[in-house]
Amino acid sequence: MADIERLESYLGALSGAVLGYSGGVDSAVLAVVGARVLGPSRFVAVIGRSASYPEVQWRTAVDLAARFQVPLLEVHTSELADPDYIANPLNRCFFCKSELWRVLGAVAADRGFELLLDGTNADDLTEHRPGAAAGAARRVHSPFVELGWTKADVRDAALQLGLPTWDAPAAPCLSSRIQYGLPVTAERLRQVEHAEAVIRECGVVGDLRVRHLGDRARVEVLATERPLVEARWVEVADRLRALGFADAELDARGYRRGSLLPIAPASEGA
Repeated sequence: MADIERLESYLGALSGAVLGYSGGVDSAVLAVVGARVLGPSRFVAVIGRSASYPEVQWRTAVDLAARFQVPLLEVHTSELADPDYIANPLNRCFFCKSELWRVLGAVAADRGFELLLDGTNADDLTEHRPGAAAGAARRVHSPFVELGWTKADVRDAALQLGLPTWDAPAAPCLSSRIQYGLPVTAERLRQVEHAEAVIRECGVVGDLRVRHLGDRARVEVLATERPLVEARWVEVADRLRALGFADAELDARGYRRGSLLPIAPASEGA
């Protein structure tokens, strides 16, 4: 069982902190505990708004902050003005996170807060996460890593705290669905966001990705929820084509993390 008192002690010792807050379970636990032990004079959770941040995730984040009295600030981030980000290389997340921490660093400086925090956990260290380098460059602290907490520990803490999102699936930014090397545009992000909403309407509640492969959409859901989509596939495929995809497929292999990595351009080293 996660020791929430250890997390409270860690955060309570800080003179002031700005949290990169998305509303996902990791940052939500830090937001709720940070607000509890530091208060609004020493803590603020900050949402970075852009076209790559799903609207449904924003609503979840705002609702949770209001419910648990988390000091909240929304700022605009401009990663879509960065040619390196738009080019969508394997290290795209580095450019996105660089912009996020630049903006949040300014918030911290303005408020006189000492630290920037993120929700990285110990399990994340084993995955492809180029954005971590941007955090390291800005000296962002990761309380869960420093405490040795895994994703299971974070979810357990969220359950103890009464967070309604304790078992919610991961929801990374929309650009993570776009095939590497295919430019990230506001229109492609919109296509992915609306396509995933279509799949959710089938009753899918678990992990879901609509991979943007240029003219094609590849739908990945958990094997246990595949029948929900299959039952409405003709309708789903028509709706995805209406969003601008020439074709759509329901991936027989199901949802898997990092499934775009094997088809990254050879020039990117995949």
